[in-house]
This record gives sequence, C-alpha cells and structure tokens, in this order.
Amino acid sequence: MTGRPLVLHVTGARPNFPKAAPVIQALRTHDVEQLLVHTGQHYDDRMSQVFFTELGLPRPDVDLGIGSGTHAGQTAAAMVGLEEVMTTRHPALVVVYGDVNSTVAAALVAAKLHLPVAHVEAGLRSFDRTMPEEVNRVVTDRLSDLLLVTCADAADNLRAEGVDPAAVHLVGNPMIDTLLRHRGRLDQERARSEVGLAAEGDYVVATLHRPGNVDDREHARRAVATLHQVADHCPVVLPMHPRSRPRLLDVGLLDHPGIRPADPLGYLGFLSLVQGASVVVTDSGGVQEETTVLGVPCLTLRPNTERPVTITHGTNALTTHAELPAAVASRLAAGRPAAGSTPVPPLWDGHAGPRIAAVLAGSVGAA
Repeated sequence: MTGRPLVLHVTGARPNFPKAAPVIQALRTHDVEQLLVHTGQHYDDRMSQVFFTELGLPRPDVDLGIGSGTHAGQTAAAMVGLEEVMTTRHPALVVVYGDVNSTVAAALVAAKLHLPVAHVEAGLRSFDRTMPEEVNRVVTDRLSDLLLVTCADAADNLRAEGVDPAAVHLVGNPMIDTLLRHRGRLDQERARSEVGLAAEGDYVVATLHRPGNVDDREHARRAVATLHQVADHCPVVLPMHPRSRPRLLDVGLLDHPGIRPADPLGYLGFLSLVQGASVVVTDSGGVQEETTVLGVPCLTLRPNTERPVTITHGTNALTTHAELPAAVASRLAAGRPAAGSTPVPPLWDGHAGPRIAAVLAGSVGAA
C-alpha cells in the first residue's frame, strides 16, 4: 500500500476502453493509486484485449472473466466479483464508464458499500426504457456522486431530474480524446484491402447489434432485407458482433453479393474503415460520436438517440428501415462534406481526460 488514495476503474465492454484510456493516462500526473478492473463482459480478444494493446491501456489488474449471458446473469456475476475486489482494496473512489451491464453492477456494489461513484458519460438519455442501456444509465446516475458529462444536453437532463448541479461537471468527451490521439495512425488503404474492397469507390460501413434490430428473427430478417437494398447502391461492410452474427447469417445476410461481413475489428482497423466510408449505418451510440468528429455522414437505424448532440452538432441523422435505402442513396449522391465543414460539440477537443482527472483527484483530496 502506498498511502495514496485508490481510484478503482471498472471496464467491461468494448465501448468502455477508449473512454477510460485518456482518464487513466491523465490521472498518472496526480498523486493517486489506480486499479483497473475488467469484468470480462466482452471477453473475445477482438472485442476487448486488442484494445489494451492499441490504446496503450495498462493490462487489467483484475479480470473477472464473467463472459456472456443474460442481462441479469452478467450483472449479478459482475456484482459478486466486484464486491470482493472493493471490500479487499477499499478504494477512495469507483469510476464507471458508459452504460453497459458492468457499469450499473459497479455502481450498485459501490453504493451498497458506501463508496463514492464517478460516472463518466453521465446524463445521456434516449427516454426509451425498452433499451437496457437506458435503464443502466438512469440507475447509475442515481447512484453516482460525481456526474461527468460530455455535452450540455446531458447536464440539462440531470438538472431536469433534480440532480444537485454541484455534482455535475461538463468535461467533454474522453472517447474523442482517444480518437484524436490516434487519428494519425488510421490507414484507410489497408482497411479497404483487408475487407476485400477495391482501392477506389464508395462503400458503406454498417454496425448493428441492438436487440431491436437483431435479436428477434423477424427484426433480423427486416434488417438484412434493408442492408440488401443498401448494397444495391454500393458494397456494405458489416463487422459483426459475436452475439448478432448467427442470427443475421441465419436469415440470409450473405444472399447479396454486395454484403461484406467481417469479424470484429480492433479500434484502429474499425476507425480506419469508418474514416474512408461514404456513409455509416449504425445503431451504436459511440459510432454516432466518432463519425461526428470524422465528418462522415451517419445514419442511425433507431427511433431515438441518447446523443442528440451528434445531430445538432454533427453528421448524424435518425432513420427507419423503410427510409434507409433512399437516405443512403441521397448521401452518396451528395458526397462527403468538406473537411472541417461540420460543427463539433464544445469541449470535444482532445482534453477531456485531463479535465476528468482533475475532478476525480480533487474529490479524493489528491494533488
């Protein structure tokens, strides 16, 4: 033991890692000890371990290895493992990221042990309780002592819910820190080659994993039919989440020659592919943010988004299955926006990590 206050970071799934990396790095300049726990909610090397290598994250001090399962099963397994870690190590602060099951599990355990919780990416709301992530966001924010928000509308949401304004800190988006730090390493030419695309020409990148798009057989069939219509215009590259892959293949994903399925990609490989795309189709929250900064037209295949700032200050638009093929065709005809022509939300400037670290260190009395 060093006598310094211990900050315990909890990550569990692919979206957490680019959010945690700049915070962990920035906290190294403060007088705190850090402990990184990976719950193993995403356990495939391509979904988690490759991120530690590419983003310069330290290897987890603790890997709980909870694996896949139902929402209740994952959350319960993470809670059991995290309770042992927290009761053994007695952190001064528990830091959680985003809206995955590991996030709410850590917040619940910490709250019951009377440990303060900091939620990075607090206040985002889709106002759709059918989304498991929305439930995780609301519960985590209710249990958190520090609410670190990426944009002004998230702070507005918390204010409307009666959260003490003194607990809310507008710090920017640490995931964008990671993107800007590594942007110079993106290699569009290599990315095209690795998925079998020609050196020139339009292509669409699609990512679909939300239950409303892929879990139910009929929903998956509808999603595949829509992607086939998009592939009539240009190739569609679809990196496939291990959970959604069997369902999409079972309903005929490969029945169109323009569909290019791919295994999950590492951070740099995926963003290289996105940077070179003419259009991105997604149901992911993080991809909406990344395309906003990269200036790539994004069509979000959902009825709502917890990131409306990507619509008001970015390249994102909501769409339906019926509207998607025409929307893609329209954006292909218009071409990519000129570099720097689309607005970027305030404080998405690559310095969120140090701002967050300053708040966290101050809360535990560290310089």
